[in-house]
Amino acid sequence: MDQQVWTMLTEAIIMAARYLGAGLCMGLGAIGPAIGQGFAAGKALESIARRPEMAGLLTRTMLVGQAVSESTGVYSLVIAIILIWVV
Repeated sequence: MDQQVWTMLTEAIIMAARYLGAGLCMGLGAIGPAIGQGFAAGKALESIARRPEMAGLLTRTMLVGQAVSESTGVYSLVIAIILIWVV
């Protein structure tokens, strides 16, 4: 095989690896925040059911916790975008 075919094959493999890496990054990076946010929402609902007068405070606290948890998903999105467009 000549050099041009090898170059095209190498570029195709690199492109496939970039997309596969970005997909894995987003897939695995989204599992943690999803589980954490579901767990936090469930516990907040249990707490509100026990003490309805604390609903406002519990909701605010839950939303702050979910925002912190979602930052992991945003970081994985940034890494996936870097893999696709920069590397």
